[in-house]
Amino acid sequence: QVQLVESGGGLVQTGGSLRLSCAASGRTSLVSAMGWFRQAPGQERVFVAAISASGTGTVYADSVKGRFSISRDSAKNTMYLQMNSLKPEDTAAYYCAGKGPWGTVSNGDYIYWGQGTQVTVSS
Repeated sequence: QVQLVESGGGLVQTGGSLRLSCAASGRTSLVSAMGWFRQAPGQERVFVAAISASGTGTVYADSVKGRFSISRDSAKNTMYLQMNSLKPEDTAAYYCAGKGPWGTVSNGDYIYWGQGTQVTVSS
């Protein structure tokens, strides 16, 4: 019984920034590692970034490394994705996801998913 809700998406120009939020509710103690995924129209959903349950470990897709930063505030049950130097290829629906108990950045399935928030980067 975990719900994830993304927010913060929008339309920005190339080089701009956005900060996405993912609010967790319900039995939030069940959520361990969390991550962000994105999906462009007609394409598969791909991994963007992940963060450990403690918030001390992170991993990024090569396509966003150095531009995006993932963080979480466990006290607020909220995860964030700071996106800087945005490019048109970053345009996609961004999804928040969480792993179940004992999940880590490297192991475990993402079983909790948000509904997505649209990010559009114009040229």
